[in-house]
Amino acid sequence: MNDSLERGLVARYIDAYNAFDIDGMLAVLAPDVRFENWAGGEMTASSDGIDAFRALAEQAKEMFSQREQRIASLAVAGDGLLARIDWRGTLAVDIPGGPQAGTELALSGESEFGFAGGRIVRIVDRS
Repeated sequence: MNDSLERGLVARYIDAYNAFDIDGMLAVLAPDVRFENWAGGEMTASSDGIDAFRALAEQAKEMFSQREQRIASLAVAGDGLLARIDWRGTLAVDIPGGPQAGTELALSGESEFGFAGGRIVRIVDRS
């Protein structure tokens, strides 16, 4: 594992996420990337492959007028990296039965990143 290369990939991914730059996010992902989002112990979204990831990212982009991930810590965990994340965002749309557009949300969680071939091959977000 090349720790500095992988930390750089994570930084580029998060910078692109914060800028709503989906092409920038995809640029550091492997074609067969696996993504999972877990909230409260339940999987709320998943994708296999870069095209499915793009579709999820496009959908998420429309939900927020502003969003930001900040890395509180980043450490080696097994064969990857584990980032402790502070996240905040402002909804751009009303959530049926939930918060309305303009509502500010904040979460803390972690993101697990796996790597192969100089790319991110796995992202597992937990909040």
